[in-house]
Amino acid sequence: MERGILGVVRECDNFSCDEPTTRSEDPEKPYAFRVNGCDSVLGYMTRDIVRKIQWSHTWSIDHHQQTVTLATPATATADMRSRALDDTLKATKKLGTISLLNSWRNETFPVYGPRGEALLEIERCASALFGIVTYGIQLICYVRDERGLQLWIGKRSEEKKTYPGMLDSTAAGGLGAGKLPIEALISEAEEEASIPEEIIRMKVKPMTPLTYFHIRGNKAGGESGLFQPEVEYTYELELDPSMIPEPGDPEVECFRLYTIEEVLQALKQRLFKPNSAIVVVQLLIQLGILTQENEPSYFEILSHLYCKLEFPILMQQSC
Repeated sequence: MERGILGVVRECDNFSCDEPTTRSEDPEKPYAFRVNGCDSVLGYMTRDIVRKIQWSHTWSIDHHQQTVTLATPATATADMRSRALDDTLKATKKLGTISLLNSWRNETFPVYGPRGEALLEIERCASALFGIVTYGIQLICYVRDERGLQLWIGKRSEEKKTYPGMLDSTAAGGLGAGKLPIEALISEAEEEASIPEEIIRMKVKPMTPLTYFHIRGNKAGGESGLFQPEVEYTYELELDPSMIPEPGDPEVECFRLYTIEEVLQALKQRLFKPNSAIVVVQLLIQLGILTQENEPSYFEILSHLYCKLEFPILMQQSC
């Protein structure tokens, strides 16, 4: 395990651009997910997942070029594509060959084309199967008092299917289809940390959105080794010391104030959920605690926080 803050961010942004993605019929090469009528690759799929999905006549699978193409007409609407994909996922779920589909949420994520157009929507739990770019929000709250700067860190329930018992940001969640980042932020802050909407609207500050390419490990729940490129809209919020976040969701076990030293120790001990860890690192940079003067890998850390994704993405206004 690589030590230091650089190792922390590399564990989240852990897809190597040097991996073999160009040679045909390479067993280690991911299949490219495409949609008929769109020139861009939209995601990466593992060979094992391609083998397990119940494909229908709506799909074109090329094992030589290692591509999976949704072969709906080029003029198909987003709704038509979404229905075709949903039918395939539900048929596969009935087979019981992919455990990730057992976490079906009836919540969809958007898939965007190169001009920012919504090509289709996909069931949230299946997004990693196709390796599409997903979007989320994260909030880190902190206070300043006589003890100095302290961060409000959440602890995930031991019953969570994903990253059980690990440390987390103050509030976080996925950005479903049709939702603005600020709307999702308000909802998650109220639901997970009992922070009122008026405090969010008055005091929250957006940070620069994070972009990274993660390969899921065994703590993520479901199949491991799946591709997960993500955009995270991140926010910081300085709370009055009298304001104490309270779990409003059973998936959050508790909140506790961490000193900067405790936060750094928890990061280095890998106690944080990977994409929560990098939000904490981003805040430490934002607040001037982690700088190029005291961190020799500063610029390499930045390259992992703001990775250039090779798929189409849509960047919305944070607020």
